[in-house]
Amino acid sequence: MLAKPFWLHLYALGIYAFMYIPIFVLVFFSFEQSRLAVKFTGFTFDWYLKLFHNDDIGLALANSLIVAVLAVLVSSVMGTMAAVGLTRLHFKGKGAYRGLLLLPIIIPEIAMAVAALILFIAIGVPLGLATIVVSHIVFCVAYVTLTVMGRMEGLDPRLEEAAQDLGASPLSAFFRVSLPLLAPGIVAGALLAFVLSLDDFVITQFTAGVGSTTLPLRIFSMVKFGVSPEINALSTLMILVTGGITLIAETVRQRKA
Repeated sequence: MLAKPFWLHLYALGIYAFMYIPIFVLVFFSFEQSRLAVKFTGFTFDWYLKLFHNDDIGLALANSLIVAVLAVLVSSVMGTMAAVGLTRLHFKGKGAYRGLLLLPIIIPEIAMAVAALILFIAIGVPLGLATIVVSHIVFCVAYVTLTVMGRMEGLDPRLEEAAQDLGASPLSAFFRVSLPLLAPGIVAGALLAFVLSLDDFVITQFTAGVGSTTLPLRIFSMVKFGVSPEINALSTLMILVTGGITLIAETVRQRKA
């Protein structure tokens, strides 16, 4: 086996440095003692402690969790049903339906945000947490469907047929045989959707109303007054949470593969 050229290692190292050095700088300055967060003057945990006593951040976090949990619950059910139908059923225009279902992944997020805002205004729905949840479900369904379809296509349909031969109804065979085998894919898709919903800013910015500020919106409003170590600390915690959830989703995906 031929050894890789040295320049390839340098190229890969440069890419990783380009991606992760800003994150390391963010984490480093979250422990900065001075509020300016420009030059490191001392090490402290005070900014992390202040986050737990900030009622505005607590309310924004609660709103983000409510939106993410509701969006994931609905999109997991809808995405699983869509994946099963698109994988098992054969009907005219199947390719078009599959493309339309995955369209939210392709089109720009700003276009989806504007479209959602115009829709809610046109039908007279007041903006709030409910409109954020509905908007998040739209793109979460696409990611859940794509993840579950990958798992669904690897299942042997003869397993359900064998269960039906043993007396199980089609619905019972699905819930007793196929659904447990699909569970890792559903969990991975749900965790991915949770991270995307928790981190979303653009769509949330367009569809949020008064009193429905989420954590990304709260961070954006805090940045307007300058980047302080408190913002760095909050961003660091979000990176740890979303990174941990993504790691769990990837672990589940690899195990089910």
